[in-house]
Amino acid sequence: MTPTTGFATEPSVSVKDLRIAFGAHPVIDQLDLDIGRGEFLVLLGPSGCGKSTLLNAIAGLLDVADGEIWISGRNVTWAEPKDRGIGMVFQSYALYPRMSVRQNLSFGLRVAGLPKSEIAARVAKAAAMLQLEPLLERKPAELSGGQRQRVAIGRALVRQVEVFLFDEPLSNLDAKLRNELRIEIKKLHQQLGNTMVYVTHDQVEAMTLADRIAVMKGGVVQQIGPPQEIYRRPANRFVAGFIGSPGMNFFDGEIATASGGGALSLKLEGETLDASRYDFTVPPTAGQRVVLGVRPEHVALGTPPPGHVPARGTVEIVEPMGADTILWTRFTGRTFTIRAGGDQAVRVGEEIAFSFDLARASLFDATTQDRL
Repeated sequence: MTPTTGFATEPSVSVKDLRIAFGAHPVIDQLDLDIGRGEFLVLLGPSGCGKSTLLNAIAGLLDVADGEIWISGRNVTWAEPKDRGIGMVFQSYALYPRMSVRQNLSFGLRVAGLPKSEIAARVAKAAAMLQLEPLLERKPAELSGGQRQRVAIGRALVRQVEVFLFDEPLSNLDAKLRNELRIEIKKLHQQLGNTMVYVTHDQVEAMTLADRIAVMKGGVVQQIGPPQEIYRRPANRFVAGFIGSPGMNFFDGEIATASGGGALSLKLEGETLDASRYDFTVPPTAGQRVVLGVRPEHVALGTPPPGHVPARGTVEIVEPMGADTILWTRFTGRTFTIRAGGDQAVRVGEEIAFSFDLARASLFDATTQDRL
């Protein structure tokens, strides 16, 4: 599979038929991926899915068993990391504790033998972009976690390369700092226009940062596309369940035709739903076992709007989240989660009317797990 990037120019990074194995165990097998010049691509997935392994292979920190890696039109499969034209930011800050911020930023340039004037200019530019100017003479121990990570990003920036690689750079920060630094990285990409490949298990980071997201599982890219496409039309049940918080509601069902013939309907336990509004990617067959997925935020309370599937249920749990309230009820005998407005005055034990639109839902084949 070689997904299109949506970028007109030649790819900035190309991974071709890549295979990586640890001993006899293949971690990534025959993976193809093109990353457009100036694109922000996020590799998203659970722990052990192969996303950091792929990033480290692009960086040259892991040997590949087979395949090729191209960066900026050069085959760098066996090139040293320093010769690949990349800058990398790790989860750990990896700063030199005895050096000042200025010395940390300039260290790699000094080792490379650049002129002092060039080093000073690059450090000044990176410090200004990352708001590090007041901190240049401090040591890492005198910085907050967010400031240290900005220094780590700055150390990559001063190299002035085309491709930047980020390996879960915000994982060690608290929620407030993660939000602040995520915005800084977004601004940085807009200012620089460089290619950025970013690894995370955090779907919020992926959705807010990415031009495209590559969702991975078991060393395989399950789906790649813009954030809204991944969210609205997940390619399979795994992607649907991984994206979204709270997670998508799933129900087992069966495709059937209405008694009058022709119109599609969906049978769930004790319910028959009109499926004519659903936009099928693959035409279904009568009797086909399926899984219905409904996002909690696509559920309406009160009188059903036209075309919605009506339902009633008793509220079992109420989770106030400030701007939102999460309600836990049941539908066709299964737990059903609803994301409602924060001003909804709903109590545990209260019976509520709710509804959802099959046109905004997802249907998956029960056997293959692929989207219908």
